[in-house]
Amino acid sequence: MKRINIFLTMLALIGGMTACNDQLDVQNPNYQTTYEFGNTESDLQEAIIACYNRIRLEGTFARVGYTLDAVRGDEVWNSSQQWYLEYDKLNSPGTIGIGDEWIWRDNYHVVNRTNFVLSKVDEVTMSEDSYNQIKGQALFLRSLAYYELATYYQTVPLIIDYASYSDINTMYASNNTQDEVFDQIEADLTEAMQMLPSRDKGGEWAQGRATSGSAAGYLARALMFRHKFSDANEILKDIIAGDYGTYKLTEDYGDNFREGSAYENNSESLFEVQFMDYGTGGTDEEWTPVNISSDATQGHAVESNYASQDLGSWGDLAASPWLYNLFKKETCTDGRLDPRLYWTLATYESEYSTYTGLNTAAYPNGDPRSNTVYQQELNEQDWLYKIRSNTAQGGISIAKFTNARDEVYSSITNGLHCGINLRLMRYSDVLLRAAECENEINGPNQTAIDYINEVRRRVALEDIQLSDFPNADALFEQIANVERPKEFGCENGRGIDLLRWGFFYDEGRLNQLVEHAYYLLAPKETFIIDGKEQDLVVISTDELTAETASASSYQYYTKGHEYFPIFQSTLNSNPNLTGNSANKNEDNGPAFLEKWTVRPVVE
Repeated sequence: MKRINIFLTMLALIGGMTACNDQLDVQNPNYQTTYEFGNTESDLQEAIIACYNRIRLEGTFARVGYTLDAVRGDEVWNSSQQWYLEYDKLNSPGTIGIGDEWIWRDNYHVVNRTNFVLSKVDEVTMSEDSYNQIKGQALFLRSLAYYELATYYQTVPLIIDYASYSDINTMYASNNTQDEVFDQIEADLTEAMQMLPSRDKGGEWAQGRATSGSAAGYLARALMFRHKFSDANEILKDIIAGDYGTYKLTEDYGDNFREGSAYENNSESLFEVQFMDYGTGGTDEEWTPVNISSDATQGHAVESNYASQDLGSWGDLAASPWLYNLFKKETCTDGRLDPRLYWTLATYESEYSTYTGLNTAAYPNGDPRSNTVYQQELNEQDWLYKIRSNTAQGGISIAKFTNARDEVYSSITNGLHCGINLRLMRYSDVLLRAAECENEINGPNQTAIDYINEVRRRVALEDIQLSDFPNADALFEQIANVERPKEFGCENGRGIDLLRWGFFYDEGRLNQLVEHAYYLLAPKETFIIDGKEQDLVVISTDELTAETASASSYQYYTKGHEYFPIFQSTLNSNPNLTGNSANKNEDNGPAFLEKWTVRPVVE
C-alpha cells in the first residue's frame, strides 16, 4: 500500500510539471519581439502601417515638423513672439527642444521602423505585388524622413542597416555629408518609383498611401535641391504625361484644404499625411513616439499654430504683410481678388460678402459663408479688433490647413484635433517645378510659360506672356517670388526653396528676404466702444518698410542657421556625432557658390 501511494504521488508530480510546461509554452501576442515579429506577409503589412503612423507625430508633420519650415520661410512670422522665436529669427543656440530635438527624434523613428521592414521583407515569401508594395512604401517613407532631416539639419547620420543598432561599434553613428544623404534619398526613391503601383492601378489600396507618383514627385524635388534640373525635368514631364498615374488640378483651389473624403486624396494630390476628420478620433493626444494610444485623437495641431487666439488657438504664427499685399497686386480677369487669398489668409475682404466665385454650383448667387471665419460672420469692425492671430501682437491669421473657412466649428480645440489632411505635394508643384526646370535648362520658353499659365487659369488670372520675360533671371523671379508664394503660401516647403535657391548666400537676395519678412508688433487703433475710446490691437495689412516695421525675422539671421542646429544633448550623448553649420556658426555660402549660382534680384 505504501508503494502504491508513492507511485501515485510521483505520477501526480509528473503530471503537474507537464501542465506547468504547457502553460509556459503559451506566448502573449502583445509582447512579441522584433525577432519573432515581421516573419510573415501579414506582419509586414501591419508594420508598414506603423511606419505611416510615425509621420503623424509632433516632430514629423502633426505640428512643428510641418510649421517650422513655414516659419523659416519669408511669408510666415512668429506673431506670439514665443516658442518659435529662435527659429523665426534663425538663431537657435542648439538647446531648444522643438526644432533642435523633436524633428530629429521623430524622423528617426520613421527611419527605424522602415529599416525594420526593409530588413525583413526579402526573407518573407509573398506575391510579387505584395513585395513591391511593402518594400516600395518603406523606401518612400524612409526617403521622406531623410529629406526632412537633411533639409532641416544638413549633415545627419545615414542609418540604413537595422542590424547596426545591436552592435555597440555601429549604433553610435557619425554624420554623413548632405550629398551622401541625398544620394541615398535618390536611390530609395528611384527604386520605390519602379516598385509602387500608380494611383490609377492601385485603386482603393492607393488611397492615402505612397504610389509611384509620390516617389516620382519627391525624386524630382530631391534632384532639384542639388540643381540636377535636366534629370528632374524628365521625371516631371513623365508625371505630367501620366506615366505615374493621372493627376490634374482640382477645379476649386479650396478643395485642397478641406477635410472629408470628397476632397482629401483628390486628383491633385501626389502625397498627403492622413488625419481623421474632426470629432471622429479618440481623446488622447499622442504627441511623442512613446505614446501608443488606441484612443488617440489622430488629428494635427497645425491649426493650433495658424489660427486666431481669440478663437482658442495658440496664435503662434501669422502671415507676413508681404504675402497679403502680393495677393492684392493682381486681380482676376473679372476684377475679383485671387481666390487663393481667401483660402490662405483669414482676412476680411468686403467683396467676400457678396461674391467670391467659390462654390458657385452650390451657391449661384454667391457663397453666403464667404466672410465667415469659424462660423462667425465678420464685418470690417469685427476684423479690426476682434479677429486677430495673436491678442498681444497682432498678425494676419492663416486659414490654410485650418477649418477657418469650412464652418465646422465656432471655436478651436487646441492640440491634435484638426482633421484636414496635409497635402505634402500637389500637382501644381509639379507644373511650377517643370517651369523652373525648363527655365534653368533653356531659358524662358513657351513650354515654361504654359505650365505657369495652367496654374494661373485655375484661379482666373490673366496669362503671362513669354515676351514679358527677356531672360532666365526675370522668369525665375516670377516663379520664385510671385507664382510659388501665392500658390503655396504658408505651406511646408518655402524654407527648403530658399535653401536650394541660395538666397542666404547673396547680399541682394538676403536683403530681399529681410524686406519680405517685415512685421509690425501690436499695431493699435482707437475705437469708440460703448461710448468710450479704447486703443486696441488691430490687424496691420500695410506694406511695411524699414522705417514703418517693428523688425524683420531675417535681420537676426546668423550665418549657418538657415539649417537648424543639432540638439546639444544629442551631441553630448553620441561621441561620433559633430555639430553642423548652425552649431558652429559657419557660413555655407562659399561651398554653395563653388557649385552653383544664385540668380540676382530682378525688380
